Amino acid sequence: MDKYIRGKVLGKGSFGCAILVTNKLDNKNYVIKEIDISRMPKAERDASEQEAKLLMALNHPNIVRCIECFTHMNKLCIVMDWCSEGDLYGLIQKRRGQQLNEDTILDWLVQMCLGLKHVHDRKILHRDIKTQNVFMSSGGLLKLGDFGVSKVLNSTFQLATTAVGTPYYLSPEICQNRKYNQKPLPLTAPRPSPLTAPGHHH
Repeated sequence: MDKYIRGKVLGKGSFGCAILVTNKLDNKNYVIKEIDISRMPKAERDASEQEAKLLMALNHPNIVRCIECFTHMNKLCIVMDWCSEGDLYGLIQKRRGQQLNEDTILDWLVQMCLGLKHVHDRKILHRDIKTQNVFMSSGGLLKLGDFGVSKVLNSTFQLATTAVGTPYYLSPEICQNRKYNQKPLPLTAPRPSPLTAPGHHH
């Protein structure tokens, strides 16, 4: 921690906070995610350490880069790129209902898909894709971040069943308590509406 100058707190969670810092050596800004591991159950502690290892292994323009990780005073510290424009949720809120143009939406979608492909190619499931976990750096580059509930699939045949993530953004498989893997769901014919089903009387 000696080489970093602490700045403002960017956000807080149940086990820690994200702090804007400046590196004394290169004078660049970074974010340190401090996770209090002293009062954390072992499963949660292991998950946090897994997040750090996952981030260190990922290297893509559309993924938040992990610079280093270390423990300091009972805290796991993950040093990451600082995305100066904030998250996509905040950017959309600032528009106050003003619509985005189609080219911008397509550009953002492509960037998110490229980041996700990099993740999926390494058999990692993010499992909490939402606007609060998509960040924008200067120049309009989107980066996927917060792999706190990620799951590494050891092989293409291993299935994930843990129900985690933000409820409104959960996949259909998790909502239905079904196993899932990397294969797409089979397409099924839509069920007829009760109002148009045969035998329905008005």
